[in-house]
Amino acid sequence: MKLLAIETSTEACSAALYIDSEINERFTIAPREHTSHILPMIDQLMAEAQLSPQQLDGIAFSCGPGSFTGVRIATGITHGIALGADLPVAPVSTLAAISQTFFNHNPETLAFTAMDARMSEIFWGVYEKNTKGYAQLINNEVVTPASQIQFPTRSGVGIGSGFGLYQAELSQQLGHLLQRHESNNLPRAAAIAQLGALALENNQGLLVELARPTYLRNKVAKKESER
Repeated sequence: MKLLAIETSTEACSAALYIDSEINERFTIAPREHTSHILPMIDQLMAEAQLSPQQLDGIAFSCGPGSFTGVRIATGITHGIALGADLPVAPVSTLAAISQTFFNHNPETLAFTAMDARMSEIFWGVYEKNTKGYAQLINNEVVTPASQIQFPTRSGVGIGSGFGLYQAELSQQLGHLLQRHESNNLPRAAAIAQLGALALENNQGLLVELARPTYLRNKVAKKESER
């Protein structure tokens, strides 16, 4: 399988090319500069592999949650390439990508994954590592105050920027179930490629016209009176 993966939902920006389970990735931290980096990354990866978009089997992209602008960048680029080359697409959760990257490099099998969602809230999802090594969602992803999270009665590791900003609240809620926590976890296109390839292998790819961002929050901004 040959798959292009795109990730721009946070301050990180990355692209990856998945070819028969081998992954080549370009990654940088570039707040508000994604449009300057992502297309050159894609062009470089495709040129090095001597591939045209028509030779791909699909495209995976980070569909959110995350930065409103960043999620739209990944979605828009995916739509442009996939429409032109008539390719299926695989939307992948940003929280799933963060969890998958963690599982790739750590022995623990349960991740309490929290991203800063602003407005005193976090994007929250609990993921477990299944028997094949893939991040699998428990229950649903939500946007919530840190003091109102829901979680299974199993111990795990807290990961993501939410633990940098709301460590006290999250630690209080999770109690003894929180083995440890770290907050510098960012989504990467390599993980988007892994999960996207799995989706396509399981015939879960979508027509590009059906691929949409996932914001979780209905409103991207609150009125001043609501803050």
